[in-house]
Amino acid sequence: MNIRYLCKDYAVAAQIAPADVAGLKEQGFATLVCNRPDGEAGDQPPFAAIAAEARRHGVEVVHLPVVPGRITDADRAAFVALYAAAPKPILGFCRTGMRAETLFKDTKNEPGGASR
Repeated sequence: MNIRYLCKDYAVAAQIAPADVAGLKEQGFATLVCNRPDGEAGDQPPFAAIAAEARRHGVEVVHLPVVPGRITDADRAAFVALYAAAPKPILGFCRTGMRAETLFKDTKNEPGGASR
């Protein structure tokens, strides 16, 4: 799995599977954020399966699905609130990691957003 850190407290990756959660916990991630709507693709594990595994390992998990290329101001505001409140470090993921990266970059200079 290719994990890219955008700052010390936030990294992005492509779609994860429930079997990845234990390893992500071992790498120190405290929160997982899924930016992919359920059912977007046939090979995508349901968010509930990832969430159940995360909870089993004591990892916070949040579902903030966004549509590719159509991230709204409401999505950005939700991400800022989530980022401010979530235990760190956070791993954001979606199909390729691009939505997770875009949310971070779009909000990093907002009050409550991430700073480098």
